[in-house]
Parts: sequence; structure tokens; C-alpha cells
Amino acid sequence: MLCCIGDLVEDVVVWPQAELRRGTDTPARIFRRRGGSAATVAVYAVTVGVAARFVGRVGDDALGARLIAQLDAAGVDTNVTRGGRTGSIVVLVDGSGERTMIPDRAAAMELDELPRGALDGVTWLHVPAYSLVVEPLGATSLLAIDTVREAGGTVSIDASSVGPLEAFGTNRFISLMAQIGPEVFLCNQDEAAWLGIEGDTPLSGAGITVVKAGADPVTIIDSAGGVNVVEVPPVDGVADTTGAGDAFAAGFIAASMNSATPPVAAEAGCRLAATVLTRPGA
Repeated sequence: MLCCIGDLVEDVVVWPQAELRRGTDTPARIFRRRGGSAATVAVYAVTVGVAARFVGRVGDDALGARLIAQLDAAGVDTNVTRGGRTGSIVVLVDGSGERTMIPDRAAAMELDELPRGALDGVTWLHVPAYSLVVEPLGATSLLAIDTVREAGGTVSIDASSVGPLEAFGTNRFISLMAQIGPEVFLCNQDEAAWLGIEGDTPLSGAGITVVKAGADPVTIIDSAGGVNVVEVPPVDGVADTTGAGDAFAAGFIAASMNSATPPVAAEAGCRLAATVLTRPGA
């Protein structure tokens, strides 16, 4: 089973219909969606036939109950604690489909212990960096990593976003990754540049480093510096990139759990990511 630990929040996705004007109104289309990197990976993994569990914390409120119900309906095994206020993220999407996020993760950051049975039967643990750079969720995620590792499981980490990583600290994050030694480390071009990943230089400590580049090829670097490049099929009508990275992660992990090689897993990730690009939100 795949387990994803981290955030389950509401995304308020905003598609402005004109250039944003400061101090006055800008017409927009607004969509409310279930969001959160960890939850989204779990949902997309289920769509391609992998049993997936979400572990996290949501508020003791109606929004939290609704989000949990949506995960249950999607076929995800939810194991959550409740308390405080459920988080929300405003996602501003420009005309190219690029998104800018304004997060208030609230209760999602407050997971201070693993719920009973959270890691039962887990063979692969996926941890967005969002889950590692805040406390107490960070300490709880590290405990989950150690527990899964001791049981012989696999760990993947997604760099998530440059902003939170910058706040955490470059050297501090690189040292943490060397300590964890994830079998799979996923990032985009901006995150890779920030971490010094380029050419045949992988992230130190990672088994493989997977660098996504939007419509450009995916680069896979193994720990010895071997490189594979995977072409990304074109997608017409890209409107919103929100969740595409999480869908890629789900496709990559699901294929890997079914014994695919990294290049074949990347192709599976690209196919799943393509399904989210023409609609609002994750």
C-alpha cells in the first residue's frame, strides 16, 4: 500500500478573466476544490489501481468533514486526526496555466502524532516537502519515514515548492535529504536549480532524482550520475497546472510499485499529469 502523509485542504482556484488590477475589481471564475499535495497524490494513485492511504490532520469543522468525505468517496483510505481549523489555499492561475499559491494550511501542519494503524501494510511512503519543513508535522513525518524504512519500505519525497524550502533553508534541507536518503526525489526545474541539481548531478543521498520541466523532457539522474531523458507528450489547451506535479508523482509511484523502470514510470507520470491540465484545480 502507498501512504501519503501531509496536507488535506480546500483550494480556492481563481481564474482571472483580465489582468489583475490593484485596488479595484478584476472579474474572475472561482472554483472550490479539494486540495493538498499529499491528498492529491493519494487520489490519483487510486485512479490507476494502487491502494492508497492518506494520513494527516484537518479541522474539527464542516469543511474538514466534507474533505474527508470526498477522499473516502474517491477510494482513499483516510486516517486523520481532527482539531482546530481546516486549511485553505488561494490558487491564482494566469493565462498560461501557471499557478501562484497563497496558503493557510492551518490544521494540516499540526499533526503531532501518527494515528493508530497509520502505517499498517504500507510498502511505499510519499512525503511532500511541505510535510517536512513545518512543525510538529515535520517530526511526525520523520517518524513515519523511520518506521516504514525499518519495515523494508520505500520512501519518496517531492520538493513541493521553492518558497517553503527557502524559508526552511537551503543547506538545512539538503542535509535533511542526505539524512533521509529517499529512494526517489521529485522536483521541478526551479526546485532543482535551487538545490544545485543539474546535468548529471543528482540530489545527494537520493536513489534517483527526477526533474520535471513542464512540457520539456523529464530528466532522471541515478546516484552514480547516470541520466535518462523522457519526452513529454504535448497537451493541447493547457489551462491550469495545479496538481499536475502531484498527478505525475502518483503515476510514477504507481508504476514503480508495479516494477516499472524509472523511464517507464516517468512516462506513466506524464500520462497522468496530462489529465489535469485542461480543468480547474487538482
